[in-house]
Amino acid sequence: MAPDALALIAARAYTHQAPWSAQAFADTLARPHALLTASDHAFVLGTVVADEAEILALAVDPDHQRQGHAHRVIEQFHADAQKRGASRVFLEVASRNTPAQALYAAHGYTQAGWRKGYYPQPDGPADDALVLTRNLP
Repeated sequence: MAPDALALIAARAYTHQAPWSAQAFADTLARPHALLTASDHAFVLGTVVADEAEILALAVDPDHQRQGHAHRVIEQFHADAQKRGASRVFLEVASRNTPAQALYAAHGYTQAGWRKGYYPQPDGPADDALVLTRNLP
């Protein structure tokens, strides 16, 4: 999936924070450790360094949510990261983003930390981030 398509999905899906730009996606994809798992309507973008993977962004087009797209791309991301040698995955998620927290919990993620004021908000105080992690089989 091209950076413009990723940015379009993110712009439609990210209601809890500012979406990534096409340039931000292009810059991340250009990194040597980048890992993108995508379908027509969803994506997971992350990195794999040594034995650890990080999910940087996950989005599903709102017109296609609640249809299993997120579950499929996250499971494929796990498999692809494991093929690259990852044994653990971590991410940050906004403390107010309960749907994303539920998705990650359904995939075995547990809270490993808390980052106060991590996500700036244009209309109020910054939102905290939960640091979630899970081991890969």
